[in-house]
Amino acid sequence: MADYEIFEAGNVVHTIVGARTRELLILEREIARCSAHLTLATEDGSHGRRGRVTAPLQELLGAGDALDAVYAVGPLPMLRAVSEATRPSGVRTVVSLNPIMLDGTGMCGGCRVTVAGQMRFACVDGPEFDAHAVDFDELIRRNRAWAAQERLADEHARAGREAP
Repeated sequence: MADYEIFEAGNVVHTIVGARTRELLILEREIARCSAHLTLATEDGSHGRRGRVTAPLQELLGAGDALDAVYAVGPLPMLRAVSEATRPSGVRTVVSLNPIMLDGTGMCGGCRVTVAGQMRFACVDGPEFDAHAVDFDELIRRNRAWAAQERLADEHARAGREAP
C-alpha cells in the first residue's frame, strides 16, 4: 500500500522529515499531502525544529496516543536511532535498507545484512525489515569498510581527476 493509500484509508499519519540543513530537505509538499501531521527537523535549525528526527518521535511515543507502526527511511545511523527509540515501547518498526543496495540482484553481496540472526540481502529479501531484528552494529561497521577509499574517490572527483 502506498503512503497516500494509508492516509486515504483513514489512518492518522504522523510524518517526521529531517535533514542536516533546509537545503537537504526534500518532498516537503508531497509528504504534507499524505500526512495528518508533518514535523520538519533540521540539525542546524534552518527549517522546522532544530535537532534530529528522534526528538519528535520520542514526543509522539510519550504522548499516550498508541502508534501502530513506525516506518523509517534514511541513513543507517538514523535508522538505528529510530529503532532504539521505539524498542522500549515495542512499537512495530520497519526500516528500509535500500541505501545499502548496489546491483539489486543479490549477486554482489553488498547489501548483506543480519536480521534475526539470519543472513539476508536487502535487494532480494527486503529492502524493508523489522528494525528491532537488524544487527545495526555489524551493518554500520561493514558499511564503513570502504570509507577511506570513498573519500579519496570523492576528492578526486571534486578535483576533476580520475580516482586512483
